[in-house]
Amino acid sequence: MGLCCRFLEILCAILLPPLGVFFRHGCCSLEFCICLVLTILGYIPGMIYAVYVIVAVDPDHHRREYYEPIYP
Repeated sequence: MGLCCRFLEILCAILLPPLGVFFRHGCCSLEFCICLVLTILGYIPGMIYAVYVIVAVDPDHHRREYYEPIYP
């Protein structure tokens, strides 16, 4: 993913935290739901969590871990 896209996601996360997480992880993800609840409870916790999720959590790794079959 390009640096420009990451910058725009972080900017969206600062302005409207669930929107930045939505762009990165999608609407029905656990990260989006947590961010939405935190933003409803308080803007600052939602913003901090959104920036953390965008910077630190890799959505592709999460999908590979849970949706690919594991063969012995």
